Amino acid sequence: MSAALQLARTRARVALSRRCMATAAVHPGAAASSSSAAIPLSNVEAQWEKLSPEEQLFVHQQLEQIQKKDWKTLSIDEKKAAYYVAFGPHGPRTPSTPAGETTRLVVGIVSSILIATGMYYAVRASAPPLPKTMSKEWQEAMNEKAKEQKMNPIHGITSESYSGKGFVQ
Repeated sequence: MSAALQLARTRARVALSRRCMATAAVHPGAAASSSSAAIPLSNVEAQWEKLSPEEQLFVHQQLEQIQKKDWKTLSIDEKKAAYYVAFGPHGPRTPSTPAGETTRLVVGIVSSILIATGMYYAVRASAPPLPKTMSKEWQEAMNEKAKEQKMNPIHGITSESYSGKGFVQ
């Protein structure tokens, strides 16, 4: 039995006992029996979220009593109600994201990527042309000038064992 239902059960018992003390004519079983007719077990899945905590507790207690019988004698609706109350998507097992949220998230991510890609190409299209120092001819000329000036003779372009491209990108 989950901790939430145990907590709800103790709160409901305290509330029921307080009600009994305030109105001496009401018996705790009588209050429960009056709400038993209002809560059919055939449609617990649809009604569970709308029920008050006291009514949820009563349904849980009612199902506990029903489950003490032989399971072969239980109806399909009683079995479905018992399963839903024990393992249904309510309380701590409520899904963290509502239905349809995943689709909305994927659409948002894809649209953000498309907008960012469009902005990237718009900025690239409106950018000025590359400077003349980025041309291949200029970079090869820089290699020749570096060799003439004997730039970095230990590890650089003028060293004996150098095999790189130099300033050419």
